[in-house]
Formats: sequence, C-alpha cells, structure tokens
Amino acid sequence: MSTQDTPFSEAQMRIRKPASEVFEALVNPEITKNFWFTKGSDRLTVGKEVIWEWEMYNITTKVVAQKIIANKHIQFNWYGGDNFTKVDFDLKELSDNTTFLTAKHYELGVTGSDLIEAIKDSTGAFHIVLIGLKSYLEYGINLRLIEDKFPKEIMDHS
Repeated sequence: MSTQDTPFSEAQMRIRKPASEVFEALVNPEITKNFWFTKGSDRLTVGKEVIWEWEMYNITTKVVAQKIIANKHIQFNWYGGDNFTKVDFDLKELSDNTTFLTAKHYELGVTGSDLIEAIKDSTGAFHIVLIGLKSYLEYGINLRLIEDKFPKEIMDHS
C-alpha cells in the first residue's frame, strides 16, 4: 500500500501570520504550550526524542521528528507505548503573508470500525489544535481548548 493510499485524518486552517511564525509555534514548546500540550522537553529537531506532557490529564507522549523543512514541513512519529503514528504539518505561505496549515495524521495502526473511530477522533483533535494555534498567534489568547475538551468533572484523569 502506498503512502497516498494509507487512511488518514486531516485538518486545515488559514493562520493570519507568516509561515515562519506558524512554524516556530509548532517546533518551540514555549509557544506550543499555549495551545496544545502544557510542557515540552525540547524543540522539535530531526532525530531527537522529545517528551510532550498534558499535565491536567497526567499524560505524556514521546515524539521524534523525522523530517523538518523550515517554514514548510514538519513530520514526526508520535509514540503510544511501543507503537507510533505519523503526523505531518504542511505550511503554505499565501500571497497575503498568511499561512495555510494542514495537519495529516496517518499509519494509525488499527483497522475496520476502530480505524473509523481513530480518524474521527484525530480529525476533531487536530482541528482543535489548529483553532487554538490560530487564536494564540493571531490574538494572543489561549482558549484552553485542550483542557476544556475533557474536564475532570466529566472524565477520569487518573
């Protein structure tokens, strides 16, 4: 099966900032923590293991960048236990100095109805991330979308 035949989730959003600012927000944990995870151990760098943490959920995950083209493309493996999925961020700078950002999540490691659920969950989750990024970069507002997705009064975070 070729990569283009692999089932995937996808989310897209215009961010009204130049690609260089959007790129920096995705690789620099000091910025990313304002719209996605709460802590990152380091910048995304090809081949380097980075730990992301969502403190409110007591969740950590390992990511390892596989390919980075400054201001254009980020690809990383996202680990869950011994397995990983792949994530690509593609940045296209538009003529008005804004960026069209696409997030693609694939090699999800499941089939059948589990694959359908994984694609639905991932599509929704990455749209939330892109909306949070847009809000933070354009207006300086952390909407706390990730935190509010699963409030502790509704979900068990232990």
